[in-house]
Amino acid sequence: MSQEKEDGERLQKVIAKAGIASRRHAEQLILEGRVKVNGAKISVLGYKVGMDDSVEVDGRPIKHTEKLDYYLLNKPVGVITSAQDPQGRPTVIDLLKEVPARVYPVGRLDYDTSGALLLTNDGELAHRLMHPSYGVEKTYRVWIKGPMGINAIESLRQGVLLEDGNTAPAKVQRVCGVSKRSNEELRPNHIEILEVTIHEGRNRQIRRMFSAVGYPVFKLERIRFGSLSQGNTLPPGAYRALTKEEIKELRSQVGL
Repeated sequence: MSQEKEDGERLQKVIAKAGIASRRHAEQLILEGRVKVNGAKISVLGYKVGMDDSVEVDGRPIKHTEKLDYYLLNKPVGVITSAQDPQGRPTVIDLLKEVPARVYPVGRLDYDTSGALLLTNDGELAHRLMHPSYGVEKTYRVWIKGPMGINAIESLRQGVLLEDGNTAPAKVQRVCGVSKRSNEELRPNHIEILEVTIHEGRNRQIRRMFSAVGYPVFKLERIRFGSLSQGNTLPPGAYRALTKEEIKELRSQVGL
């Protein structure tokens, strides 16, 4: 058997930090004999490994993460939420090329959507933030040609039927663009801005929801991700490191 490092880190934590699985799932992988350290199968919990140990899960090596880094990016339109793009388009990683750590986006924003995007090498946090069971909320500012009828708003609040099933109820509120007069008195194609909060993460979900109720989106920005608020501090393409308080709050939100 591989020699255990007394001052090392627990194997299940190393696997979780690498983003392979949650810590609980990592424990299952170990008990099922699917994890090897330096070529030897490890099937007991609590085994400790060091930075120089080779760890494999189902025969695939994982990378140790020594220092955890967290950045909030204001992703601009026209940038891919990916580490690289075969078509040569700019990616969010290109915007963080001055960052010494190798970080990855948590979830994604569409090419034509801007706003708050978290990038980190904390695999366990990323896994939980993206897992639907934790119900992490995302708030978007949505521009449409309105005014949006109350029936359409209620449909969004109750959940709408898409090709991949019904959406969960959304929180919807008007921000600006609608006058104090009744909807019937407003001009057609009146520009309206709404804020919508969801906890799901389906592909192009907000755009598909609004199209389903008859109001295509022509501009979309994410203004909040979990406890992180972009505010007005970051211009498009800019980023900043999270504060210790923000990291603590974000991790607490998903039980870490």
